[in-house]
Amino acid sequence: MDDKKNSFLSHLEELRKRLIICAIAVGIGFLSSYGFSKQIFAFLINPLVTVLPKDDKLIFTALPEAFYTYIKVSLITGVLLASPVIFYQIWKFIAPGLYKNEKKYIIPFVIAASFFFGLGASFAYFVVFPYAFSFFISFSSGSIKALPSIKEYLTFSTKLLLAFGAVFELPVITFFLSRMGILNAAILRKQRKYAILIIFLASAILTPPDVFTQILMSGPMILLYELSIFIAHIFGKKPPVTE
Repeated sequence: MDDKKNSFLSHLEELRKRLIICAIAVGIGFLSSYGFSKQIFAFLINPLVTVLPKDDKLIFTALPEAFYTYIKVSLITGVLLASPVIFYQIWKFIAPGLYKNEKKYIIPFVIAASFFFGLGASFAYFVVFPYAFSFFISFSSGSIKALPSIKEYLTFSTKLLLAFGAVFELPVITFFLSRMGILNAAILRKQRKYAILIIFLASAILTPPDVFTQILMSGPMILLYELSIFIAHIFGKKPPVTE
């Protein structure tokens, strides 16, 4: 009983250590990006500004709203900058439960996870945002005018950026699980219909309540799932050959 308690406490202590390191990394990223928060936010709102009617601008309705928005932008940027450190700490936390030959994947995991997270966020910004915002703004008419606030926009865009970044981790997770022999292509094929159902449910939860944005997320997710099946088939751990 005491051994289990000590083991549990040691895991909590290890988790606390990893979380502190992640918090420090995010803090450094936050301080590094705060001086550029206005430029970062201007870049972030560009997909919406591009499709807004001429002379229309984003607004803020509370006096401190702009200040808090720049703080949040800096914090989000800090998380993105710290993502390699965060992925590294995640791996280090689970590493004690891995075999020696599995621990060697730490550097490829950190690089691949950071790359695909950035790829997912970039896909949201450069592909999803322009179509989504054009769709939403198209409902403006002579008697209806869009007046998006910077607070609402930041919440909306951040949710999509993080959601797409997380979704694009699927091939990375599949690759390493298949290399470890935990997952294989046969299992993924067998569970395809359930996976598609979960994908549409996840899209409904992670995106705003409109069918258009949900399709923009669920479509790439299904493609990523099919890509994961291919990855598991090519790179998965092969069963030993018996004579």
